[in-house]
Amino acid sequence: MEIIEVNGRKYEVVKNYKEALNIPELEEKLTDYFDDFDYIVGDIAYNKLRLKGFNDEGNKNFKPLNDVKRVEEYIANNCAYGCKWFMIKTIKDC
Repeated sequence: MEIIEVNGRKYEVVKNYKEALNIPELEEKLTDYFDDFDYIVGDIAYNKLRLKGFNDEGNKNFKPLNDVKRVEEYIANNCAYGCKWFMIKTIKDC
């Protein structure tokens, strides 16, 4: 299990397909908007990083559109074919 720290928060790297994770680039894009998400998925197309948040069903902000079980569907339908992508999981402070 790989743990990273970005902008003072800790994340577990769940998936890093084609070595997509670039921490300095993620630090530039990651805003407090993503604080309420359990998972963050980043995909790279045309050398641009896009981020999308996903949640577990137990999250108070859960919406079916952002169900973490739909990550593979999101990658297949909304990202460039064969693109680099990663998924990180927020480590909640106890």
